[in-house]
Amino acid sequence: MKIAFYVAHPAHYHYFKFSAQQLRNNGHEVIFLAKNKDILLSLLENAGEKYEIIAHKKSQNYVQHILYAIQADLSVVRYLRKERVDMIIGSQLTGLIRRMTNTAIINTGEDDAKVLGIYPPLAYTHTHNILSPTCCDNGRWNRKTITFPSYMKIGYLHPNNFKASKNVLEKYGINTTKPYYIIRFSSLNAHHDKGIIGINTEIAQRLIDILSPHGTIYITSERPLETQFEPYRIEINPLDMHHVMAFASLYIGDSQTMAAEAGILGVPFIRYNGFVGRIGYLDELEIKYELGFGIQSNMDSKTHFPYQVRYRGKENLYEIVRQLVLRNPDELRAEWLIKRNRLLTDKIDYAKFLTYFIENYPQSVAETKKANEENDKEFWERFKTTACRVEGLKKANETKRE
Repeated sequence: MKIAFYVAHPAHYHYFKFSAQQLRNNGHEVIFLAKNKDILLSLLENAGEKYEIIAHKKSQNYVQHILYAIQADLSVVRYLRKERVDMIIGSQLTGLIRRMTNTAIINTGEDDAKVLGIYPPLAYTHTHNILSPTCCDNGRWNRKTITFPSYMKIGYLHPNNFKASKNVLEKYGINTTKPYYIIRFSSLNAHHDKGIIGINTEIAQRLIDILSPHGTIYITSERPLETQFEPYRIEINPLDMHHVMAFASLYIGDSQTMAAEAGILGVPFIRYNGFVGRIGYLDELEIKYELGFGIQSNMDSKTHFPYQVRYRGKENLYEIVRQLVLRNPDELRAEWLIKRNRLLTDKIDYAKFLTYFIENYPQSVAETKKANEENDKEFWERFKTTACRVEGLKKANETKRE
């Protein structure tokens, strides 16, 4: 089978990379169709992936965004037709692609439809199927959504697929014998980020003042840094970022993706932005599994939040940071690793499930729906970490703390 993965953001590559590897090992032909966005092309090149660029220009406003999306879709259509691709999987596949090709289309997504702006009407309305976590709300498209008990990010951070290595940190001069903290600034310039408040200069400086007496601070940023923050900047190969994050004592940022990744790795995270209380899987990480803290930055009392919002505003942000950095680092890590093991016991290896779903499509649609309807735990068990493996993970984590 000839399979294409459509990637429009660096995170999308991580979502699919292990399934792509498994599919190739099983004899399928796989290629990535990529937008030229941020560090995505560098990420693909560093990983040695085979890819085609399907759009070059960047959008600056709403109209340009639409034109850019159409350009990308037409490029995808031309490739699918030329190469006679059997299936395309991605997070931004619109109805135009379905109407102009005979390729099977699967949209994947874990953000709730309400926060995705114009994307769901353009893509979900016309796609064949949508794959989303059980906790994700796709609104009027729930009827065509096929749910799975995991997150897409678990696919590339699952212990089946990822082992954090301290050796990677040596080339960045990071000392793991004392606490270090990662602060992340997002650009917040996507079309669905309009009106979203993140970490500004004042807040960033206050965070540094709180953290600096207790450990080393590293800042990564999508946006230009103010001069006062340059001494804290660290440039990390995107393929190494999860290794660096795995041994951190705390992550703070206005990025959704990196906050969730930190929690899945067993690192306490603090997420400060206007999306808090509006995205199901992050709400689950913060409320059910207690792996992090979501602090709502947009203080408009008229805003409707479908999920629970426990913390609001800068003062809560500063207080939670203080409480965490005053904890014994080893005890804090041990507590968070127990929470992580609980998460991994509940969730499946998404990469393994996606490989099954693709290889057995379209029968996999009916099989997965039936498993969900009948609460068939045995069906999902084959995609899970075994009890033995979880115990081995606990021992590995204990060794890591030593």
